[in-house]
Amino acid sequence: MPLDQLTDEEIESEGKEMSFLDHLEELRWHIIRAVGSIFVFAIIAFIYIEDIFDKVILAPKHPDFWTYRMMCKLSEVTGYSDLCVNKLNFTLQALGMSDPFTMAMTSSLVIGLCFAFPYAFWEVWRFIKPGLRMEEKQAARGAVFYVSMLFLMGLLFGYFIVSPLAINFLANYQITPEIKNQFDITSYIGILVTLSLGCGLIFQMPMVAFVLSKVGVLTPKFMREYRKHAWIVILIVAGIITPSPDIYSQVLVALPLAMLYEVSIIVSGRIEKQRLKAHEELMKS
Repeated sequence: MPLDQLTDEEIESEGKEMSFLDHLEELRWHIIRAVGSIFVFAIIAFIYIEDIFDKVILAPKHPDFWTYRMMCKLSEVTGYSDLCVNKLNFTLQALGMSDPFTMAMTSSLVIGLCFAFPYAFWEVWRFIKPGLRMEEKQAARGAVFYVSMLFLMGLLFGYFIVSPLAINFLANYQITPEIKNQFDITSYIGILVTLSLGCGLIFQMPMVAFVLSKVGVLTPKFMREYRKHAWIVILIVAGIITPSPDIYSQVLVALPLAMLYEVSIIVSGRIEKQRLKAHEELMKS
């Protein structure tokens, strides 16, 4: 069609068409900005790494950590004295000459990722969003906010609930008193990072349900039918990430995961209602 026969909107859309190489170039800059934001926060974290280690990373190894104090209060209410954490029977050590520097660098990068996550995801979303249809853009409105909020909630849940429970169990578990628990700092940080970031990803369950429901793979009927199976899986996951044998620790982890599953059902149900409403309007027209 000649250019003079196109409407203003069509001319604008024609002008915005990009080649494959142009898309790659745009993606490259989005990735550069996202990775750059992570490095900026990582550098800031590295500058204050000593305070971060003392007040954040090593905090769950002390009995006066917030979670342990709350567990002691819970033990007073329930009368289950084993729930209270009075001591953590282990010491940390750096076995390799380069371990302290390596851990400082690794910890800084992880902290940089956590703080830069909202912006980094926003950069990725800016690249994806133009390729969506108008109704998909409207349905996905607020995606950056919800993804970031769920990630933050999961991160805090992993740091304040799951990690202390796992550290408490592993630190106080001994085969025999003859063997002292002296752990490598890399092992300790590995558990803390894995559980905290893992929970941040697990808390994306409602957003995963949203996407799968939009493409028609997931339905609320399916999720309700397999609710019992999902609860069993949740209990298994809670048992894995909290190796402590007491039921209270597993319940503390399982309940939020079960709530996320129920929220995912609600999200899927709303998507299905929107789809049915759109279908009815199409049939009427």
